[in-house]
Amino acid sequence: MTKTQAKNMSQPGHRKSRDFQTGAVLTVSVSHFIHDIYSSFLAPLLPLLIEKLSLSLTRAALLSTIMQIPALLNPYLGTIADRKTGRWFIILTPATTAIPMSMIGLAPGFGVLAILLFVAGISAAAFHVPTPVMISRLSGSQIGKGMSFFMTGGELARTVGPLAAIGAVSLFGLEGFFPVMLVGIIASIILYFRLKDQPFNLANKKNPTIIETWQKMRHVLVPLTIILILRSFMHSAISTFLPTFIQIETNNLWLSGVALTIYEASGVIGILASGPMSDHFGRRQIILISMIATPFCLLSFCWIQGPIRLVMLGITGIFLLSTTPVMLALVQDHAKDSPSAANGLFIMISFIARSAIVLLVGMMGDVIGLKSTYVVSAFLGLLAIPFVMMLPEK
Repeated sequence: MTKTQAKNMSQPGHRKSRDFQTGAVLTVSVSHFIHDIYSSFLAPLLPLLIEKLSLSLTRAALLSTIMQIPALLNPYLGTIADRKTGRWFIILTPATTAIPMSMIGLAPGFGVLAILLFVAGISAAAFHVPTPVMISRLSGSQIGKGMSFFMTGGELARTVGPLAAIGAVSLFGLEGFFPVMLVGIIASIILYFRLKDQPFNLANKKNPTIIETWQKMRHVLVPLTIILILRSFMHSAISTFLPTFIQIETNNLWLSGVALTIYEASGVIGILASGPMSDHFGRRQIILISMIATPFCLLSFCWIQGPIRLVMLGITGIFLLSTTPVMLALVQDHAKDSPSAANGLFIMISFIARSAIVLLVGMMGDVIGLKSTYVVSAFLGLLAIPFVMMLPEK
């Protein structure tokens, strides 16, 4: 290798190989799975925490908000990752999330519990900002495929996490399940040995500020923001209110749980398929197909009766949840100077959109009913199509 080649390979954004590094991608994806299992502990353990600490429902709801607030720091964390080394964010955060989340049963009061959750929220934000950047470097020319692997880890964690939390508490008790943190600590140790030599540091050139990153990325982030807002109506309506909708429609609590499982499991299929397809057919094309198909599938789910209704729900999950890895890949395609900061902006926008829209969807459900809310959400989803066409084609 010549000195010139070596110098070129050391430049930020340059990948050492265009080959898909399967082992390393799977390592990061499994770490995503392990990390997000811990961050999903709060919801299943909340009834026990309410009973132990005599919490009101308002205070209990505030705990989830406290854990989510650090997501607003994502662009700043991304700037730090770009200027320093995001590799250490990825290595350390499975442990730094596992430790406070495994200790929530030991909290003697609301204040200590809130601090533990806030620390875990910062750690979770620090994990999710640079990991897509690392995945993009490990995926060579198949960034979409890598993002699909990565997002599958997170989706599976949201399915397994509540079961893991309840199982650990059943075995050891609420105040005795803290040793489960060892799995997260071991994950960080494994990540250290697998990623310590992976290139990530972008400090050999001046990185843009958050405002400069937005200005450079606004041709991607502006249409993505509008798409995320309009998509969030459908996403919030299903992910938050699907069991309630099924319960109202059928008066069958068991069926409402099955429906949510079908939706989430179908989403994993969509996530696994959409990334590789976007590598081959293009990011914009896959997002466009999703934003055309999802509203019609949701409308069909609302109006069709019988077993075929669950089939349409599954198809809705495939199309609706498939866009996230494609959007992450699209951001990385265009974020050459500050990939972590750009990803932080995208995640922050996504968080704000979901948090605000879910309240609107709930208010709509109170006023016009959930079925009409689903119909309105589907038509709002169709309004995203012109903004999809504003995304870069290549």
